[in-house]
Parts: sequence; C-alpha cells; structure tokens
Amino acid sequence: QVQLVKSGGALVQAGGSLRFSCAASRSISIFNVMAWYGQAPGNQRELVATITNLGNTYTANNVKGRFTISRDNTKNTVYLQMNSLKPEDTAVYYCNAIKYGGQFSGAYWGQGTQVTVSS
Repeated sequence: QVQLVKSGGALVQAGGSLRFSCAASRSISIFNVMAWYGQAPGNQRELVATITNLGNTYTANNVKGRFTISRDNTKNTVYLQMNSLKPEDTAVYYCNAIKYGGQFSGAYWGQGTQVTVSS
C-alpha cells in the first residue's frame, strides 16, 4: 500500500505565502498523476492543481498565477506553493495520487490540512 503524509496547516494573512508538501511512502514515479484538492467550508472538494509523471501541470483558474505544483522524485514528495493567498483560499487541502493499472493501482489520499487566510 501507499501512504501520503502531508505537512501541517496554518493560519496566514491575506497576501501571505505557504508551501505544502506531501511525502509518499513509495517512489512517486509510479503515480500517473499527483494532485492537490481543496475543500472550502460547505463546498465539495475541488481540484486545485495536478502534475503528471511527465511533469505536465494543470492549475485551476481561480489559483492560476498564484499556486504552483511541483514534484521532487528524489524525495518522493509533491509540493504546492501558495502565494498571494486570499481569504477565499481558506479550505482544507488534500494531496492525492493516482496510479492506473498494475501493482498499487488506485487513488490515494493524504490527510486533510486546514489553511485559514485572514483578511
């Protein structure tokens, strides 16, 4: 099995920055896609950003230009750099990893971590 362990959350002021990391118990090179999701209070969990095993990235429109996803295969870790934070970024953030087919196939989730952005 694979476990994802995410760094702790925070309370930050609007305009501030935060970086999340999510470390896997196995090589992240086995995952086809790694992603970050956010779930704001009262809302469904929504996709924030993805990165494929080829390094291709996607960032949701509402965070484009402010959030950056990256990965370090040598550390088995995926990161989410969050800049220019806004109160509407307040959410519980989750990391996610997906492998299509073969051994360890499936979707894996890290524990959610609260980020609160104060105005």
